[in-house]
Amino acid sequence: MPELDLVSIGEPLYELNRQPDGRFLPGIGGDTLNVAIAAARLGSRCACITMLGTDIFAEEIRDVMGREAIDMAGVRAAPGAPTGLYFVTHGPQGHVFTYRRTGSAASLITPADLDDRQIASARVLHASGISLAISATAADTVFAAIAIARSHGAEVSFDTNYRPRLWPPDVARGVIERAAAQADIVKTSAEDCTALLDLRDPGAMAGHFLHLGARAVIVTLGRDGALVASASGHVHVAGRPVAAVDATGAGDAFTGALLAERARGVPLAEAAEFANTAAGLSTLGYGAIAPLPRRAAVEAALRSHPSRA
Repeated sequence: MPELDLVSIGEPLYELNRQPDGRFLPGIGGDTLNVAIAAARLGSRCACITMLGTDIFAEEIRDVMGREAIDMAGVRAAPGAPTGLYFVTHGPQGHVFTYRRTGSAASLITPADLDDRQIASARVLHASGISLAISATAADTVFAAIAIARSHGAEVSFDTNYRPRLWPPDVARGVIERAAAQADIVKTSAEDCTALLDLRDPGAMAGHFLHLGARAVIVTLGRDGALVASASGHVHVAGRPVAAVDATGAGDAFTGALLAERARGVPLAEAAEFANTAAGLSTLGYGAIAPLPRRAAVEAALRSHPSRA
């Protein structure tokens, strides 16, 4: 039996989230860390692979990882390099991210920083488009980790998570497609596929990644739910109406919950229904991590309003 359900590789960040009164609420974020914590809160055994600075922000991130029972054996220190941070502001069009991550500690990671045994001990390795985008050596490290995972029979989860501020679509597309082609599960979004692939039909979006080699594809559709696609067909998971206040990290909440359910042996479509519910609940509070739900809350919400169409 694998020692870990999930090993997540990427960049944790310190978060400052602007509140309605104008003050900034401190917190922790970063897509792959969000995924790991979302899964851990739902009962999975999770670890992170990254590099942090030796500043106060790194100390707080380590404290959060410790409180959330995240295995930190793969977390390295990069003395002198800053820990990345980001600001979240809110407006009529939703939340807006502003990053301060150039030259960050996480961007300095190399394949030599990987522990093969840790990856080999996991059921699933998770990475994202952001994990690839922060530097060339970070991308090399992600692909090295994928190779290790596949050689030991671990599954690979990949979220396209495209950020145009990090790299232009003509550069990002090939690298993201290379990772997606090696993934067992690809999670993407309608926004990502429109920006990267100029596709607007969810079925075509899923079909694109299945054709590349992914075994299963989840296309999140915002309020319209999600499309679950594999060689056996497509299933639509209906949207769940919630009184959302902050969608920061909702996609990561979805991915973490999906992988947590898959670790329990839950079929993909059922796991996506659970994940869609968890993602909705995560928008009821501010910040990427603070509102991530526990299992009892998700199960209660599912009982009150099943979301699979």
